[in-house]
Amino acid sequence: MGYVKEQIRVIKERDPAIKTSAEVFLYPSFYALLFHKWGHWFYKKKHFFIARLISQIGRGLTGIEIHPGAIIGKGLFIDHGMGVVIGETCEIGDNVTIYHGVTLGGTGKDHGKRHPTIGNNVMISTGAKVLGPFKVGDNSRIAANAVVLQEIPEDSTVVGIPGKVVRIQGKRINPCEDLDQVKLPDPVKMEICTLRRTVEGLEEQLKSLEHQMGLSDKELKAMKKAVVLDESPEIYVSPEFCERMQQTEFIRQPNQHRCEDENCENKEACNDYQEKNQ
Repeated sequence: MGYVKEQIRVIKERDPAIKTSAEVFLYPSFYALLFHKWGHWFYKKKHFFIARLISQIGRGLTGIEIHPGAIIGKGLFIDHGMGVVIGETCEIGDNVTIYHGVTLGGTGKDHGKRHPTIGNNVMISTGAKVLGPFKVGDNSRIAANAVVLQEIPEDSTVVGIPGKVVRIQGKRINPCEDLDQVKLPDPVKMEICTLRRTVEGLEEQLKSLEHQMGLSDKELKAMKKAVVLDESPEIYVSPEFCERMQQTEFIRQPNQHRCEDENCENKEACNDYQEKNQ
C-alpha cells in the first residue's frame, strides 16, 4: 500500500495529464517499477533466472526494460516509458524523471561497473542515451536525443551528440574558454576553436607585416586581389578549351587573349582590356 501511495504522489507531481488517483494503475511506470522490486529481491538472493524472468515479463507488459540488478532510489517516474532500457549496474538516485526512449546503458568495453550512476533530481528527456560507467551530477538536465558519454557536473544542462554541457547553474558555457572546466571535450568544437585562434594569430602577423612594409591602402588592396598565373607549359590544355577561351567575353589571362574570330561580338571590349593591361 505504501508503494501505491508513493506512486500516486510522484505521478501527480510530475504529470499534469493525470486527473484522478485511480489513473495511476494505467501508467506503465507503475507496473515496471513494481516488477523491478520483485525481480531485484530475487537478484539479491542470487536467484538470477527468476529475477530475469520477472524482468522480462515486466518488459513485455510495459515496454520498459529494467535489469533486476539495477539500484533505483525513491521517487523515480518514467513518463510514457516505451523503449526505456536500464542496465544491470545502473544506479539511479531519488526523484529522477525519465521519458520514453531513454537508454541507461554501457559501451560494451567495460567490465564490472558498466552503466551510469544518475544523481538526485535529474531529468533525462526523450530519446537520450547515457552510456558508460560515469556519474550524472545532481539536479542536471539531459536534453532530448542527447548522447552522453562522459561525466556530467552537478546542476548542468546537456545537449547534442556527443552530449556537451551548455549551462552550469544556469550560466552559459563558452566552449572555447571553459571547455576544461566542463570536463566534457567535444572534438569538433576543439578543432574549431584551434582553427579560430590560428586564423586570429595569422591576421595579427599579416597586419604587423603590412605596418612594417609601410604600404598604402591602394597597394594593399591591389595585393589582395586574385592573381592569375601565366599558363604553365607543363599543364595540358585541350584545343576545345583554347577555342572556348578565345570566344569568351571574360578574359582570364591578360596579354594572352587572341581575338582572331571575325564573328566575335566583343572585339571592342577585348581591345580595351588589352590596352589597359599592356
